[in-house]
Amino acid sequence: MTVDEFVSALKNAGIQLTENQIQQFEQYFDMLVTTNAHVNLTAITEKKDVYLKHFYDSLTVAHYEKALQQTTGTLIDVGTGAGFPSLPLKIAFPNLQITMVDALQKRVKFLQDVVTTLGLTGVTIVHGRAEDIGQDPKYREQFDYATARAVARTSVLAEYTLPFVKIGGEFLVMKGSAAEQELADGQKALATLGGQLRESFEFTLPNGDTRYVQIVDKNKKTPKKYPRQAGTPSKKPIG
Repeated sequence: MTVDEFVSALKNAGIQLTENQIQQFEQYFDMLVTTNAHVNLTAITEKKDVYLKHFYDSLTVAHYEKALQQTTGTLIDVGTGAGFPSLPLKIAFPNLQITMVDALQKRVKFLQDVVTTLGLTGVTIVHGRAEDIGQDPKYREQFDYATARAVARTSVLAEYTLPFVKIGGEFLVMKGSAAEQELADGQKALATLGGQLRESFEFTLPNGDTRYVQIVDKNKKTPKKYPRQAGTPSKKPIG
């Protein structure tokens, strides 16, 4: 996907980028590739692949939860890595307030550099593990939206994310072809943690890859015992 194809595909989806936003995506790409030479951020480095599989893919969640496009609400991105999906969302929708969580200091430093270089505001970067931060009253059940991308299967991901979501908020699940099976396996985890599936959308990227966006409503408080201590959710998933 070229830059022009990226801009055109978003326009067709009702998302119009300004020249400044297009330039911010270009700067982000340059910083990603340059930093990736000495810090492991991504295995995807070809420009056309970054624009399709990172930038465009990150923004697909806003095709299906359109409130992200207008809101001044809060979104937390758990295990954000090189900033996906939250930084593309922030560039495209500047009013969105984002918090990015990552456990590796080198990635946190990269994210801070990108935010500074691009002149982004309304961004918080937190160094730590979701299991620990999810028990912190400063962050627990404080967000309108929580999401994560390429972090864990749904039954585990729910424990990393739902404790951050306020009642009435949403857990936005972004998955590939295994999404439906993961959702089925994760039903007990969602219910235990206060979530309930509202809608599931299946679509394909321009290259034909299958993707899903699943919207999970947070309708009751997460029990205090969750998230459990670091490492436990992945070793002993709920259900």
